Amino acid sequence: MNILVINCGSSSLKYQLIDMNGEEVLAKGLVERIGIEGSRIKHDTTGKERVIIEEPMKDHKRALELVLEAIVDEKYGAIKSMDEIGAVGHRVVHGGEDFSSSTIIDDEVMKAIENNIELAPLHNPANIMGIEACKELMPEVPMVAVFDTAFHQTIPADNYIYALPYELYEKYKIRRYGFHGTSHKYVSQRAAEILGKDIRDLNIVTAHLGNGSSVTAVEGGKSVDTSMGFTPLEGLAMGTRSGDIDPAIIPLIMEKEGLSFEEVNQMLNKSSGVLGISGISSDFRDLEIAADEGNQRAKLALEVFANRVKKYIAAYAAQMCRIDVLVFTAGIGENSASMRELICDGLECLNIIIDKELNEQASGKEAIISKNIGGVTIMVIPTNEELMIARDTLELVQNR
Repeated sequence: MNILVINCGSSSLKYQLIDMNGEEVLAKGLVERIGIEGSRIKHDTTGKERVIIEEPMKDHKRALELVLEAIVDEKYGAIKSMDEIGAVGHRVVHGGEDFSSSTIIDDEVMKAIENNIELAPLHNPANIMGIEACKELMPEVPMVAVFDTAFHQTIPADNYIYALPYELYEKYKIRRYGFHGTSHKYVSQRAAEILGKDIRDLNIVTAHLGNGSSVTAVEGGKSVDTSMGFTPLEGLAMGTRSGDIDPAIIPLIMEKEGLSFEEVNQMLNKSSGVLGISGISSDFRDLEIAADEGNQRAKLALEVFANRVKKYIAAYAAQMCRIDVLVFTAGIGENSASMRELICDGLECLNIIIDKELNEQASGKEAIISKNIGGVTIMVIPTNEELMIARDTLELVQNR
């Protein structure tokens, strides 16, 4: 079965067409500037040259029409007819407490996604637009929603409840939700596969490190704690997000700087993190170059990031009593050997001992980078959220 995976942003759309018989990507692409002047699609079909399609796209429906045309195009398409698409899997950021797993989309599911808009006002509306456009263009094709938050619904209450008046949880569902769930689920399952072990026998810490970053404790295949919280702002210092701070800082900044809450919220999300510390960039590659050239603030930003990751790894080791596997994934986790080394430095007391030579050789590919001395197995595993979405979609469609 061929499955189309859709990931909609407010003005963008990423897609992959995957043949699930061999889990082979037939085509993939990125739609940019939907509803904005200069709309275009970067479309890649396996074995063919990239095609750039520049055409006005007033909304997601028009964008998807052009995507589907590209997929079946005689010259640069991947299939002959839309009839060859067996199902569509949609990434949905927030499922709240309504969904602990992926689900086939029906009217009740759509209503629940809409009800969770207040928990993800920047993401769920775009996800809904993508689903509605696909339903209109492919009304007979089954659709599945795969939620970023679903994997973390196994987190126990003592880890997800905040120490606020309990009524706020009852009224507004203010609690830890966690994000990047599809990525954490994929790499933890893949780690068990590579090691030839039953995931139910493993305690795994997964570090999804990119511009947005999170660390998750996976015990027996289930998420039991994660660093992101009610929103993706909590947890690690990230590219532009502050991560954990004393909440009393917020009113102080508002008073001293004469800023509104909206302005402070924008600061915490868009101009903090390693960008805020360094004053240079949110791109870790830029920071590594600057640090090597002697820029102390760039060096400090990298050290703060590594230190926060290290703290969460150590906390999860204590919580689960042991770590069997530590997995690095996403842009930084997969590609920055120096950051992986910086994070592992000092964790030898937990039997986390990196092999510097193996670490240097591992870039964007699956690899084991720990010393072979019976300690924690340290791995690099490129994430594949699209494949995880496609797998969930296939399973639900086949078993309905």
